[in-house]
Amino acid sequence: MSLLEHLNAKLDAISAQSLKRSLRRADTGTAPRQTINGRELLMFCSNDYLGLAAEPAIAEALAEGARRWGGGSGASPLVSGHSAAHEAVADTLAAWFAPHIPQARAIGFCTGYMANLAVVTALGDEHTEIFSEQLNHASLIDAARLARARITRYAHADVTGLRTLLAASTAKIKLIVTDAVFSMDGDLAPLPGLLALAEEFDAWLIVDDAHGFGVLGEKGRGSLEHLGLSSERLILVGTLGKAAGLAGAFVAAHATIVDYLLQAARNFIFSTASPPAVEHALLTSFALIDGPVGAARRANLVARQAQLRNGLMALINRHPHLGWALTDAATPIQPLIVGGNAEVMALAAALEHAGLRVPGIRPPTVAAGTARLRITLCGTHTEADVDALLIALERAAASQERAA
Repeated sequence: MSLLEHLNAKLDAISAQSLKRSLRRADTGTAPRQTINGRELLMFCSNDYLGLAAEPAIAEALAEGARRWGGGSGASPLVSGHSAAHEAVADTLAAWFAPHIPQARAIGFCTGYMANLAVVTALGDEHTEIFSEQLNHASLIDAARLARARITRYAHADVTGLRTLLAASTAKIKLIVTDAVFSMDGDLAPLPGLLALAEEFDAWLIVDDAHGFGVLGEKGRGSLEHLGLSSERLILVGTLGKAAGLAGAFVAAHATIVDYLLQAARNFIFSTASPPAVEHALLTSFALIDGPVGAARRANLVARQAQLRNGLMALINRHPHLGWALTDAATPIQPLIVGGNAEVMALAAALEHAGLRVPGIRPPTVAAGTARLRITLCGTHTEADVDALLIALERAAASQERAA
């Protein structure tokens, strides 16, 4: 069998399980209404939680940054790519997280995936045991695999079980690694309990707040602000391509940890720095997150979450035979669990036919038998937008029941 025949056979097997993926072409920028493959759709799938990706002030700041700094950064940060704009972003983030991480400093990366790979592999040496949450993002899973450390997985949100594992560990260095907001379930990690374990067992707590930064907390600082946590054991990873509306990522931690990452994080040392124009625009994004715009959009998110969740619960109660269910989500990520792969893709297709884009999520992203619609809300969605989604789901549910 040739290589192409081998790959085609694997592709056929993927298709047979209703797991084939394909790209869609966006013809307009990220927004609640976006033209996809030439057709305008009402979108419930973006991680642009505050609607800042389309904010005119950010677009103007990006253009201003390009006029000042040009296109690219030219080199890695340690060679010549670390501009004054990069430093201003890092200084702002360090100030934001100073109440939560004593002697906080921040270091930037091009993506959240790179940031997670960097911090876990740099700290996870042969003397380390990594305690990894069962539902961690793929970037944290891959980071743990690439580290030289022993890996121990603990059950989702199981603080008691993790305590038993930590108590049995003989490792010199212990890293507890978790998402803050789980991207496919929308629920929050029990961070207060995890931090208490880190204190008890002399461990570090690495928190990936990709889906909390900008969204949670009174000022949008994320999960640490939302839960009122503070400790030098906290190592925070945040992304800037979701609620911040642009691109990039950061690690905020005690100054000694950040200094060590400068020496040991290969993803930082050997990667070209992000474009300084993006860093320049991030300062405008931070001002919006921190100000009245951010506050208003976070308030709207809370209202739309309640509207959607109440509507989905009523829908499930009207159609119990479909077996649909909700998670314990308390964030803009509000999944509707459908079950089978073919069933969720048929539901997503019915919604798209009605003019709404809600992606079906299947294994291996989620566990087998828990395929779902991953419904995500934006701070610029309206009450009418959410009503339109609920009406379309009601029609799809009724159609499925008639066909059964």
